Amino acid sequence: MTLTTKLAWDDTVLPFQLDRSDVRGRVARLDTTLDQILGQHDYPAPVEAMVAEMALLTALIGQTIKLRWKLSLQVRSDGPIRLIATDFLAPEAEGEPARIRAYASYDAEKLDVTAPAFPQIGSGYFAILIDQGPDMTPYQGITPLAGGSLSACAEAYFAQSEQLPTQFQLSYGQAQEPGQAASWRAGGVMVQLMPESSLEAQGGGTGEEGLLTAEDLVDEDTAEDWNRAKILLETADEMELIGPHVSPTDLLVRLFHEEQPRVFDAQPVAFGCTCSEDRVRQSLSIYSAKDIAHMTTDEGRVTADCQFCGAHYEFDPLTLGFEAEKDPDGTPR
Repeated sequence: MTLTTKLAWDDTVLPFQLDRSDVRGRVARLDTTLDQILGQHDYPAPVEAMVAEMALLTALIGQTIKLRWKLSLQVRSDGPIRLIATDFLAPEAEGEPARIRAYASYDAEKLDVTAPAFPQIGSGYFAILIDQGPDMTPYQGITPLAGGSLSACAEAYFAQSEQLPTQFQLSYGQAQEPGQAASWRAGGVMVQLMPESSLEAQGGGTGEEGLLTAEDLVDEDTAEDWNRAKILLETADEMELIGPHVSPTDLLVRLFHEEQPRVFDAQPVAFGCTCSEDRVRQSLSIYSAKDIAHMTTDEGRVTADCQFCGAHYEFDPLTLGFEAEKDPDGTPR
C-alpha cells in the first residue's frame, strides 16, 4: 500500500456485504482519531487499552445504525476500571466525518498496571444508548459483562438485546514506523447475520450466565453460512487489521473472496466533542443560587472540565442557575 492509499483509509469505516452468506459487516481503521482520543488523557496502559478497544467498537457499531445524532457505549463496573464511556456523533452533513470521543474513570490505587486489562473491569454491565435528538425517545439496551474482552461483551449484547448473531475481530496498540514517533492504531472487522436471516430465540441461551449467543440464533439453513463467515474472519491477523500495508478492500478480498464481498461508501471518522460554554451553562441552569454558591471556588468562580476533551470553563456564579442575577455578558438583570 502506498502512503497516499494508506492515508485514504486512515480513520474510516467501510460497510460491506457478503452476498453469498447473507452477512453484512464493517471494516474500521483508527489512527489519528485514536491518538487524539487518548492524547486528551494520561491513562495507565491497561486503561488505554480498554479505551482503544471501546473506541474501535464504537466506530464499528455506530456506522451500522441510521443515526440522527448520537450513539453511546458504556461499561460500568465494580473493578479498578470503573467506567468507560464513548460517543459516536453522526455526521452533521453529507460528506463530513462522524465524530468519536471517549473517556474512562479508574481507581489508581487498585489498578495493577502490569496485569491484563479486561479482568480489572470486574462485574458490571455493557450498555448501548441511542439518542436520535430532541422530541425522540432515547433507546437503551443493557447486558451483563460476559466473555474475556469488550468485543465479547458487544457480541453478547447483540445476541441478547438485538437477537443478531455478531462477531468482531479487533487489533489495537502503539505502532512506530521508521523515522516517526510511536502512535496508536486500531483496526477491526465486524460481521453480522442479516436480520431477516436470524431467528428469534425463545428462553435462555447457552452463553455465560444463560445469555444468548450467536449459535442460539441460527438454524440449519443459516448455520453453515454464518459459521463459514466466522471462520474466515478469524483468519485475519493483527497486521492485516491494523495495516498500514493492507487496505480494507484488499483485506475483504483476502478473507472473503469466495463470499462475494460488495462494498459501499466509506464513512470518515474524526475525534470530536460537543462541549461548549453554552452547554455547560444549560446543564447548570437547573440549580438554585444556593447550589451555585456551593460550587463556587475560593477565587469566586465556578469551573467545569469536559471529561472527554479536557476543555476548561470558568464562570461568574452570578450568571448561572435559574436565579442568575446577571446575563452571561455580565449585564445586571
